[in-house]
Amino acid sequence: MKFKDRAEAGHRLAEALSAYADCKPIVLALPRGGVPVGAAVATALGAPLDLVLVRKIGAPDQPELALGAVVDGGAPMIVRNPGILAATGTSTADFDAIGARELAEIERRRGRYLGTRAPADVAGRVVIVVDDGIATGATMRAALRATRQRGPARLVLAVPVASSSALASLRSEVDEAVCLTCPEGFRGVGQFYDDFRQVTDDEVVALLARPPNDPPPVRV
Repeated sequence: MKFKDRAEAGHRLAEALSAYADCKPIVLALPRGGVPVGAAVATALGAPLDLVLVRKIGAPDQPELALGAVVDGGAPMIVRNPGILAATGTSTADFDAIGARELAEIERRRGRYLGTRAPADVAGRVVIVVDDGIATGATMRAALRATRQRGPARLVLAVPVASSSALASLRSEVDEAVCLTCPEGFRGVGQFYDDFRQVTDDEVVALLARPPNDPPPVRV
């Protein structure tokens, strides 16, 4: 299974989530790549769209390799990947320094994307957490744990594509996991999209500003 772009992936994911349309869910997307996917899901379900501001803590010499992740909040949640930390020999000081930089980027994104907008109140609600795909699962795990602490009635993970090992490791974090494909030979999320260009800050702001039932623009 391959997707034209994130918007198409979101439309197809929304079909798999259609049973939640009557539950008045809240969709939380991981920026930036998860926002076009989440916007399509939110539109189809008539749900509000909000963000989980989370950043991967990458290895010093391999920034795409997740040592862990940090999630925004009054007391930021940090999730560590002990196996990767040990394999890379990353010191506690280095991990903390990288984490501090990522927290600063979270603060920048909060101001740029949300301004003074209050976070959605997810307590007692069905919450669907969306990204464009999952490779290692470290970032999504942090997002799910932080969201669980906010008291949703039901927590759903929804992604178009994921590695089978990452998805399996995340099932215990949620009430339901919805993934359209867990292919063999998974090397990275981008291989399953024809158009996997980087989502810009302006695109995130524009998608968040749309009314819930206003469909996103079609990219040509």
